Amino acid sequence: MGTNRRTVFVLATLAFMGAPAVAAEVSAKRGAQVAVTSGCHDCHTANYLETGGTLDPALALKGTVLGWQGPWGTTYAANLRLVAREKGSEDAFLAYARTFQARPPMPFFNVHAMDESDLRSLYLYIVSLGEAGDPAPEYVPPGEEPKTPYIVVAPPTMPKG
Repeated sequence: MGTNRRTVFVLATLAFMGAPAVAAEVSAKRGAQVAVTSGCHDCHTANYLETGGTLDPALALKGTVLGWQGPWGTTYAANLRLVAREKGSEDAFLAYARTFQARPPMPFFNVHAMDESDLRSLYLYIVSLGEAGDPAPEYVPPGEEPKTPYIVVAPPTMPKG
């Protein structure tokens, strides 16, 4: 590569790296994509996994009665329609999404790392889904038997060294 071409290449690279990021589109349509690609429906939409990713809009993000039981107790995927409505606004939902904590198996730290435009789009999508429905079952502490079906998530027993 000649000196002039190399200089142009370096200047173009530096200009690109220093360019401000373009704000991503914020829309319910994009939120629908975020919900799929981030795995929200995997747990928060009944029958989504069992149908190979077929989305029933009437069930979308309403939570499920299927519990996840482990050393922490039994947890349930929340009704995200209720969560979004309880927060009351897009900004309040964003603040919540950046700071909430959850029991396993919810990877709340992944939500904390999401881009602001993804979270705002997710909020718009969730509130566009319609009536909120009922809350998911309450957390069941360790040692208590859940009243719903559940999946046991148990670490393997490790052999003694």
